[in-house]
Amino acid sequence: MQLSDFDYQLPAQLIAQAPLAERSDSRLLLVDPQAGRYMDKLFTDLADLIEDGDLLVFNDTRVIPARLFGQKKSGGKIEVMVERVLDDETLLAHIRASKAPKPGTGLILENKIECTMQAREGDLFVLQQDSRPWLALLDQYGHVPLPPYIQRADANTDRERYQTVFASNPGAVAAPTAGLHFNHATLESLQGRGVMFAHITLHVGAGTFQPVRGDDIDSHVMHPERIDVAASVVEAIKQTRQRGRRVIAVGTTVVRSLETAAATGKLLPFQGESTLFIKPGYAFKTIDAMLTNFHLPKSTLLMLVSAFAGTDLIRRAYAHAVTEQYRFFSYGDAMFIANRAEAEKV
Repeated sequence: MQLSDFDYQLPAQLIAQAPLAERSDSRLLLVDPQAGRYMDKLFTDLADLIEDGDLLVFNDTRVIPARLFGQKKSGGKIEVMVERVLDDETLLAHIRASKAPKPGTGLILENKIECTMQAREGDLFVLQQDSRPWLALLDQYGHVPLPPYIQRADANTDRERYQTVFASNPGAVAAPTAGLHFNHATLESLQGRGVMFAHITLHVGAGTFQPVRGDDIDSHVMHPERIDVAASVVEAIKQTRQRGRRVIAVGTTVVRSLETAAATGKLLPFQGESTLFIKPGYAFKTIDAMLTNFHLPKSTLLMLVSAFAGTDLIRRAYAHAVTEQYRFFSYGDAMFIANRAEAEKV
């Protein structure tokens, strides 16, 4: 398939620029690949679509305030977007500047943090300082790394709303957005009905917003992301299968994590990096249903969702969502794909 197969027209006014008043106020588009149809719902209807004994798998990564503004000590403004904190003193970052800093260049970030650009690793820059742990510095001085399609500066409220209520492991620079719709009351209600929960960790990197270059999608290489699928998650999925219930991924990050852990054909605990690229033709091994947001045109996330539900059905569902003026992307509405489709032949 070609990149153009995953394009669609989206009016700019449908890109959600801010969250709704309440997390659970979102709309929900129910997509049923087996019936080949979709229906308009509300997110609060999700409880009626999940059965007792089903397993919801969440991504518990926590977004760090990963954007910093500053300048070179020699002059020249820069913008730093953290990709990964390596240790207390060192991190990898993307740097936007009129001229890329050379190794040894001193930087001053947010008028408070003095650091040095030590080396290049491909498109990334290694930044080092020894004053305080990077995570503490980012928490105090960093900005919420809102996606590039949100055309406003971050606000104090984004520190809480661009974060799931179950976030616990800091390291992501983008939110696992399907989880943003859940509040504590919704989670408690589902648990009270006998719905089971499990958590993986995938620290979403800034590379998630990088475009696919070239029309031949088979030549695309995914950016690596850190994944942790614990033995307890593997056991929870095994027990769900034994009950004859569904494994439901809350977000594409959970899909990639579980499918990476099952790459050998058997689901096993996994801790490491993944570059798994899921596109139409992929045979899913671990999940039965998926909750997700609406994704950018020509994105690898749209390809993943198309692989799960079927390219034609997703194309029609997205066209319907545009017509009905659903809210798109990170702070937008949700889609629940109730059953996975048979793998498409490509």
